[in-house]
Amino acid sequence: MTENVVVLGAGYAGTGAITKLQSELGGNARLTWIADVDYHLVLHEAHRVVRDPDVRSDITFPVDQIADPSTRFIQDEVVGLDVDEQVVELAEGDDVDYDYVLVALGSQTAYYGIPGLEEHSLTLKSLDDAMEIHDEISQASQDATRGEPAQVVVGGAGLSGIQTAGEIAEFRDNHRAPIEIHLVEALDEIFPGNDPEIQQALRDLLENAGVHIHTDDPITEAKADVIEFDEGDPLEHDVLIWTGGITGRDALDDADLEKEHNRVNVEANFQTTEENVFAIGDSALIDQGDRPAPPTAQAAWQAAEVVGENISRAIENRPLKTWEHEDRGTVVSVGDKAVAHEVKPAFGLSLPVGTFGGFPAKNLKKMIAAKWIASVTSWNEARKSWSSL
Repeated sequence: MTENVVVLGAGYAGTGAITKLQSELGGNARLTWIADVDYHLVLHEAHRVVRDPDVRSDITFPVDQIADPSTRFIQDEVVGLDVDEQVVELAEGDDVDYDYVLVALGSQTAYYGIPGLEEHSLTLKSLDDAMEIHDEISQASQDATRGEPAQVVVGGAGLSGIQTAGEIAEFRDNHRAPIEIHLVEALDEIFPGNDPEIQQALRDLLENAGVHIHTDDPITEAKADVIEFDEGDPLEHDVLIWTGGITGRDALDDADLEKEHNRVNVEANFQTTEENVFAIGDSALIDQGDRPAPPTAQAAWQAAEVVGENISRAIENRPLKTWEHEDRGTVVSVGDKAVAHEVKPAFGLSLPVGTFGGFPAKNLKKMIAAKWIASVTSWNEARKSWSSL
């Protein structure tokens, strides 16, 4: 009997899994891909759109460039997953039956119960979000003066917050816009949980770009034009962007699966508490021993390779592979500059220094994105995108 395999989501996890499944399944299954947009976004480059909306065409790829003709694609919002009836519930279309389903819906922004934060902040989880940030910053700068510059606050100094602040600084410089940029972090240092060497390198780049950094003081309330802190003075804002955390999608609220913060608990083979339901990417908390796999693009790329093979193995009643996340290093951009740290040969470069910047780091970041684009489309598409990465 031909099995119905359904993949939910067009992010890194879903797109990578589709690519792998198309090569693994052959004629053993019918493959259906469901996503709320008809393109794949290279999300870790979405901050580029904040500076220049024209970048959009270089970091988005239509599904018909990725999906085989035999793969059925449905553009619709997933609103539920009934694991008893084995159906995916859609906002507009009919339910979709499955024999195996891969949940790769990504995440949504977590606000940690901070009053007013959701109502008064922008997020960066999609192409539309990036465009909205660009539009709001453009308007704020037009309404400002040199004497009273627009106040732009980025909350959360992780990867997304740092890169967003860097792009806003480039926008400011390119347009000679009257903007002051503030990067706010509740913990005692930016890029929390990482090596002090890369933390300092990123701090240096941000401060050289004129970004004001505020650490070790959590936001307690956000209002329409000001944020309050636990200890420090209030900070006024014309634009507030929140990048401070993630939680699972609402579509999984009622799914009868073991979850934490609406992210699905899965084994190292990507199976959930239902053997025919798999999950990867930001939708999942993937068992890696002491802690789950990190919610990064790098982890999603690695996992997608294995989950595609495991679903094929499950259909054929073969043992599933277990996956172990390999940290291949970190590369972070701050505008047109970048910092690389502890890069492994798997990224195509291995240097005797732990942390480095300059031309090598900038081009390494480009190469990582280009390699991903080529893996799901072609090297020709990656070449065309190079200047925007």
